[in-house]
Parts: sequence; C-alpha cells; structure tokens
Amino acid sequence: MSKDLVTQLFGAIYAGDENLVVGLLRAGASPEATDNEGQTPLYLASVQNEPGIARLLLAAGADPSRLSSGTDLPLCGAACGGHTEVVHALLAAGARPDATELLGFTALAWSVQLGHAPAAEALLAAGADPDLAVPGGRPPLVAAARRGSLDTVKALLRHGASELRPALDEARRWLGREDLVAEVARELAQNEAPDTYETVVRRVAEGEGITLVVELLRDGGTWTGREQQTGHGAIATLLEHELGLRTPFGELLDRALPFNNPENENWLACVAELQRRADEVTFQAAAALTRSPDVRRRTFAVDVLAQLGFKDRTLGLLRPLCEAVREAPSGAEGESELLQSLLLALAHQGHSGSVDEVVRHAGHPEPAVRRRVAFALHSLAAEDDPAATDALIALAGDPDSEVRDWATTGLARTPADATPVREALAARLDDPDPTVAAEAAQGLARRQDPRAVAALARLLSDADPDSYAYATAHEAIDLIEDERARHRLRGTAPRG
Repeated sequence: MSKDLVTQLFGAIYAGDENLVVGLLRAGASPEATDNEGQTPLYLASVQNEPGIARLLLAAGADPSRLSSGTDLPLCGAACGGHTEVVHALLAAGARPDATELLGFTALAWSVQLGHAPAAEALLAAGADPDLAVPGGRPPLVAAARRGSLDTVKALLRHGASELRPALDEARRWLGREDLVAEVARELAQNEAPDTYETVVRRVAEGEGITLVVELLRDGGTWTGREQQTGHGAIATLLEHELGLRTPFGELLDRALPFNNPENENWLACVAELQRRADEVTFQAAAALTRSPDVRRRTFAVDVLAQLGFKDRTLGLLRPLCEAVREAPSGAEGESELLQSLLLALAHQGHSGSVDEVVRHAGHPEPAVRRRVAFALHSLAAEDDPAATDALIALAGDPDSEVRDWATTGLARTPADATPVREALAARLDDPDPTVAAEAAQGLARRQDPRAVAALARLLSDADPDSYAYATAHEAIDLIEDERARHRLRGTAPRG
C-alpha cells in the first residue's frame, strides 16, 4: 500500500469525509495502517467523533482492541471525548469494556472522571465493572461524586456500584467548600503562589446542572485548566436516600438555595427527597417556610408542597401566595420564579377551582410563565371550562413553540368541541413545530374532523420516524372512524 493512500485516508478521517474513506478502502487503503506517529485510523476516528467512519473501518477489518501508538485504545479515546455513538460502535465490534491502556486507564475511568454519563452508561451496560478502581485507587462512584456528575452517579448505581458511603463522604466534602472555583484553582496550581497566575472561570449550563470551566493563565496564555461539575448537593441527597439516612429539612434547603434556580439539579433533588417523605413534619416545615420574607425560600416551599400530598391544606397555603404575587411590584426579583412554581403547584393539586387563578396569567410577558399557564390549564381543564378553553385557544397561537405545544395538547384533549376549538386546532396543522402539528391533528381526529386525515398523512410521510410527532400521528390513526381512511394512513410510509 502506498504512502499516498495512507496520507489520504488520514486526511479523509480528519475531514470527516465518509464517502472518501469508502473509496480509499476500496482502492486498497488498509484500515490497520498507521501514520508517522503510529496512530491508527480507528483511534483517530474515535477521538474525532466520527461514528460512521469508525463503523466503516471496523467493517473493513480494523481491530477495536489494537493500541494506537502502542499506548492508546480507541474505546478510551471515544470515552474520553464523550463520543457515545462511537463507544457503541466499538463495543458492538467486540471492544472489551474493561480493557486498559497506558497507566491503567479504562474507558469507564475516563468517562467517570470527565463526567460523560451517556458513555459511562453504554460501557456499564456492556459489562464494565462498576467497582473497578480508576488510576489513583478511587472507586468509580467516588470519582463521579468528586466530579459532581449526578447522571454518572445514577448510571453507576443502576449497575450495582458499591462504596456508597465513601462516595457520600466525598460529595459532602465538596459541599463544604465555600469557594469551589478557588478550591479547583488551588488543586490545579498545586504549590504555585497565587500571585503567579490568573484564574478565569466560565459557568456553562448543561442539562439541569452547571459546569465550571476553570483556567489558570500565565504569561498571556492558558497554563492549565479543568472542568468541574456542581451536582454535589444532588449526589449527597441521592446517596443519603440510598443509605436510608434522613437529612433534615433545613440542610436540604441550604443545599438548594445557593443555585437560586428551581430547575437546577441540586434544587430538584432536594425537593424530590422531601416530597417522598409525604409526612406531617415535612408539611409543617414547608408551610412555615411559605411565610419567609425571602422569595427563594417561599419558592422552595411551594415546590415541596406541590407534590407532597395534603391537597386541601396545600391549596389553603397557595392561594394567599398567589394573591401576594399579584400585588407585588412588576419585575420584583424572584417573583417570576415563584409564580412559575405556584402555577405548577396549582396544576398538581388538580382542583378545577384553580382555573381562574391560572388564567389570570395567560397574558404574562414572560414565555416561561405562559408555558406554566398552558401546562396548568392542560392539567386542570378536564371539564368543559369556558375560561380555560378560551385561554388555551389564545395560547395555541403564542409565539413560543413550547407554549403552543402545551396549549394545543390541552385543546386536543379537552371535551370542548365548539367551532372555535376546532378552528384553533386546524390553525396549528401547519405549525413549524411538527410536535404541535401532530397534537393538533390528533385533536381533530378525536373529533372526527375530516381535516385530520390529510394532516396525519403528511406527518406520517414527512416526520422523523423516531420523533414524538410521528408517534403522536401514528397513535391518532386509531381515532379515525372511517375504515378506508385508517387503512390508507396505516400504509403511509416515511419518505426518509
């Protein structure tokens, strides 16, 4: 094989050109060739996150367990980058999940220490040992707790990881650090004096968590750096639950408040733990907190009460809070988050008498609030309530796609069948969001409106077969009473 073919093969992998890789393999390029540094094509495809090329190389005979440059495994390279699809391809081709490369690293060790939960899940599902220590001797669960990756901890627990108590101690140790950035910087700098470097930090929202990207600068350039996730409170709360430990209400509150966000993983985990208790002690603690002058504390209390039980007593606490929010100055700090939590809590109580309170906020200027209104009305409008129906009709035309989705879903499932309801649903059949269009088509199908058939045929033809929109449209076929129309729809194949 000529050097030119090897050079072209590596160039095609760098460029991510699958067609060129196919042509070069057919022309005689070896999938086991190496470049001047001993790197293999499969390793390069793995670190470059090229799952299609990796599969081509594997099909052509590349060994998934061969070390690249004598030190690096393709599976470890993929796991290190969090390239889950490549991990799946390598495992399917026979890569051993617990194989080690230089310095004893496994793919699971890389994914756990770097917080790549989907890659860790793939490896564990393929048989990776959830207790095989990472280099340095830490059990994977302790390493994941140190990283602050809640999803990785969950994956390890699902697959039988032990060492829960040491992992809890590690999570609590990081919880006790007042300045996480300063602590990471100290670890990175080791014994260097603080005045010899500059610390730069970025906060990146990822899913329900926050990742800190900490870099140390020296002489105008990056000297070293590290990413640190911040889910230690959620991890500690989860592990305490698994160990049967009852953490006091106040301690869980203290874990949630610093993140000041009801959608943050630490806040959510603490709320969920308290809701699971469903006891009088927790109810009384949350009820007392609703009277706090701190809006964040009131919001936490509402989130706990939302699904704690005690529905009638909870409604008695929520209604004065709703009134207070209405009387608060427009734009008051934290009031929007409190209102969103109140709307969600009202929805969870399932009391139709709450509809009027929810409808009051249908014209709120913030999309996030209108989303909660649409969700709450979707949950509460089980009966033909004119106020709820009118609000849902208006929200179905909202500029925000998520508002339209919940509102259209609510209209589709409400028993109301007046002309304005049908016309509001028909107006959404051409919605730019296929999920909204599918919900609208299902709502018309439920009412035997003839416009549903053409809309469902279009969705079944054009929507991604793996999407929620396609599944919704397919489910709606059974609602069509016309047998011939049902038969045609069942025969509609996706164009893709």
